[in-house]
Amino acid sequence: MPAETAASGFREHVVRGVRHLVEAFPAGLRPDIYVVSLRVDHVDQDPRFPYVAVGHNTRHEVRRVLAHECSHEGTAAWEYAYWPLEGFARVGHVPEDRTGSALHLAEARAEGHWYEEDVGGEADGDEDEDDERGDRLVREFDGVCTAAARSLHDAGCLRHVFGRTLPVVLFDMDRPGWEVEATEAVNPPDVLEGFLEHHRP
Repeated sequence: MPAETAASGFREHVVRGVRHLVEAFPAGLRPDIYVVSLRVDHVDQDPRFPYVAVGHNTRHEVRRVLAHECSHEGTAAWEYAYWPLEGFARVGHVPEDRTGSALHLAEARAEGHWYEEDVGGEADGDEDEDDERGDRLVREFDGVCTAAARSLHDAGCLRHVFGRTLPVVLFDMDRPGWEVEATEAVNPPDVLEGFLEHHRP
């Protein structure tokens, strides 16, 4: 498979997958949802196996957190540490997404970014080279997730699902602070007022 075909195929697969998962949010919850979350992660912190978990938070959950865990509304509403993180569907190079896994593997191999590990868990090549390949895989998947987040706005998915525009927050728990830059890059400024007031007072 040519590199551009594999890359385009994986990117489009994730973009479509993210939209499909947002469209599958329970109808009864939609009026209470105020933010869509895209949690960027890697299986066992291995850059070869990236995925994005497509979630959300609700005003009800913010009220619950304020009553039991945190007294600051901005923190409860806009810090992912207080958001539900488990139980959301994933798309990418994960076992439950066989198509995405195959497309990502083909792309990484075609572009020379893939590397193997031996039985003992050590990389099969030069350690520095494999670290560099891993960094490229992380950067490329960031771009894929950015495209998926923008697509939720550009394709009208959010207005179709919720009847209004919501912020889409990207974050990676292994890169604290990255979410501000990434989130600003994918949202219209007018939907980020509360988010930016908290993160950039």
